[in-house]
Amino acid sequence: MSGLVDAHLDHRRSYEDFYYVYPVISRRSKGVSIGVNLNPDKVCNFDCVYCEVDRKTPARTKTVDLNILEAELRSMIGIWKSGELFQKEPFSSAPGNLHRLNDIALSGDGEPTSHREFDRAVEIVVRLRAELCPPDCKIVLITDAAGLDREAVRRGLTLMDQNNGEVWAKLDAGTEEYYRLVNRSFVSYDRILKNLESTAKERAIYIQTLFMNIKGLPPSPEEINAYCKRLCKLLSQGAQIAGVQLYTIARPTPEVWATALDKTSLQKIAETIRQITGLPVEVFNGTA
Repeated sequence: MSGLVDAHLDHRRSYEDFYYVYPVISRRSKGVSIGVNLNPDKVCNFDCVYCEVDRKTPARTKTVDLNILEAELRSMIGIWKSGELFQKEPFSSAPGNLHRLNDIALSGDGEPTSHREFDRAVEIVVRLRAELCPPDCKIVLITDAAGLDREAVRRGLTLMDQNNGEVWAKLDAGTEEYYRLVNRSFVSYDRILKNLESTAKERAIYIQTLFMNIKGLPPSPEEINAYCKRLCKLLSQGAQIAGVQLYTIARPTPEVWATALDKTSLQKIAETIRQITGLPVEVFNGTA
């Protein structure tokens, strides 16, 4: 296995003694992404069958201290800027073109929009990005869309809009039945769709979708068609969708019957999405 693959697959949400901030080399980001974990307690409103978060190991902390978070983010940006990051594995194996800082990502071990002070966390990221990062550095929210209707989140999104922000929102299903099977959430499927629509009416968003084999079977043609129709309906309702990020499982999952699609199957689904929706689709052979 090459060093590049190692760097892509190593997405541990930890770095030395940091509680909330961690770096990764990301295929989707095409460079370094500095993650900000707003859910160190590992609590999430989804229970996805493919989630690789280790919930058997106790969390180091169950709270978010925004002062410590700010200090860690400042330090991590400095570690990247000095080149110190690339003196350690797996980052030392990454080629030079992936050393660029693409984004600061609000992500982590749960759903970041569930944090009660989401907007304050965004304020910290905005301030340090302006002070320390390259002008083209993005602020990315990776979300399951369940909390996009919260007031603190809407305030945070407005700040992101003004500071090179992007929303990467999950949609893994075209039907409620498949949504319940894959994402196993108490949040209604209708709420997810409404939040996607309202959020995307205010700014262009990316749809991130993971398809997989479930007990050896890929999603059915009917499910893929229903998924495409959901995207088409969102577009017809005025949603702005910048593109679809399509990927599959790359790391061990809590359910052994959830396994990765092969490259050919993933590419075939991507082409179907392009033909039906007219949207650009970027394919990743893993969750990186």
